[in-house]
Amino acid sequence: MSAHFDAIVVGTGFGGAITACRLAQAGARVLVLERGRRWTPETYPRKLQDPWFYHPSHPQKHSGWLDLRFFRGMAVAQGAGVGGGSLCYSSVVMEADADCFMEGWPPEITYEELRPYYDKVRRMLALGSIPEGQHTHRFQLLRRAAEELGYRDRFEAVPLAISFDPEYSYDLPNPIDAKHSKSFVNSQGVRQGTCVHLGNCDIGCDVKAKNTLDLNYVPEAEQHGAEVRPLHLVRHVEPAGTGYRVVWDEVRDGKLVRGSAEADRVVLAAGSLGSTEILLRSRDEAKTLPAVSRQLGVDWSANANFLTPAIYPKGVDVNQGIGPTISAGLRFMDSEVNGQRFYIEDDGFPNLLLNAAASRLGSGFLGRLLHNLLRRGLDEKNPTAQVMVWLGEGLDAADGRLHLGRSWLKPWQRKLKLDWEVEESRAVIDAIIDIHRQLSEVDGGRLKVPFYWRVLRNLVTVHPLGGCRIGGSAEDGVVDHRGQVFGYPNLYVVDGALLPKPTGRNPSMTIGALAERMADLMTQN
Repeated sequence: MSAHFDAIVVGTGFGGAITACRLAQAGARVLVLERGRRWTPETYPRKLQDPWFYHPSHPQKHSGWLDLRFFRGMAVAQGAGVGGGSLCYSSVVMEADADCFMEGWPPEITYEELRPYYDKVRRMLALGSIPEGQHTHRFQLLRRAAEELGYRDRFEAVPLAISFDPEYSYDLPNPIDAKHSKSFVNSQGVRQGTCVHLGNCDIGCDVKAKNTLDLNYVPEAEQHGAEVRPLHLVRHVEPAGTGYRVVWDEVRDGKLVRGSAEADRVVLAAGSLGSTEILLRSRDEAKTLPAVSRQLGVDWSANANFLTPAIYPKGVDVNQGIGPTISAGLRFMDSEVNGQRFYIEDDGFPNLLLNAAASRLGSGFLGRLLHNLLRRGLDEKNPTAQVMVWLGEGLDAADGRLHLGRSWLKPWQRKLKLDWEVEESRAVIDAIIDIHRQLSEVDGGRLKVPFYWRVLRNLVTVHPLGGCRIGGSAEDGVVDHRGQVFGYPNLYVVDGALLPKPTGRNPSMTIGALAERMADLMTQN
């Protein structure tokens, strides 16, 4: 007989961690299922042979840091572990523009409705921005280029979920060193440290300066009785009595062990791909939720993510591997440039990864090739000092469709697939590239548009959105304004899957605000 809970929450990202926290605070007996492991600074992957990747088909063999999916025309990168996407995001936590909610959303969801919930997320994550005396080379380069191009009024320091020490300075001896981090205990009783600009935001902050969800919302939930079970990959949901049974595979001793539990309320918060796949498998494979809307899987968006590296001449220091991964942005959300709406940010890349790759390649053919490439215009001792990675995100067409399809290699199995046509989104990508080029050329940089776009017209996103869109009825959505699945009382989706359109900015805070609101409504009922 399955164990019974008041609520089962699937996932520990911005939707799951927040919902689990608020339900537990309200006195509910909560079970939280997370497919990834618990990570600590001692277990973060740092060498090439470390567990970098998570594979949903073989989690018993590959339960690493990053879930990287390759679809036709699109690659999607997601975090895997307790804390969800907060583990590998760049700590940028910003509101969507107010007019984002004027079209495509049910009337109950407006910016004014979300404002108090944005504030709750802001307080919980202790948001701030990089202190004046700690601006990175990338921050200064972006600001200078914006001024030269007449975009100074569009420039801003982005809000970051990072704990800064106002007394920290690059003038310290060997400043990029963990020894300068100041230890403190946060409001959940978890010990953290202050930022010392190590540049590893995307691969795990070594001093816990990054306010990831496993340092705040998750421990708050656990302190109120929530039970968090890592390495539990949910397969499907089925009705059971007046509630639901959640069926999972647990990674145990290198094997997958089937298990289940029941709850009066189930919250799917496994991300755009994860929550959509669970509902697809429940409806179309297990046949346990046959009435889920036919809108399931549609209107998927990549949030127009695009990365463009630029190489600068010697003498222009970028030092992209130092400092918070992202610290500054340019607003182009008014359609006044190229007729598109998008947002530009500086984007760092951990020196650790390039150095590890170079050492692994060693003196072989690939090593010599890399060596020769670095000699051509770059500083061999510190090649990344002259490389800037520009990030863009914006309003794409949101016309992707997630569905289950047959695998070529294993036709007896059905896997998650994405239908994505780039044509309707080309204009915003081209506009982002054009601004990247303008910004680069101010200081003599040469933009290197990636091969996967220049030739193949493929994209990579770290902001997958949609698949279980919010709507007014099952005719135009999968869930209502409360996140509840149409036709299935007390079954919810609370994560990026429910967004009906892209935010054009980093979406984590909007997902968090929606989760705060939806959890508030759940606890009132």
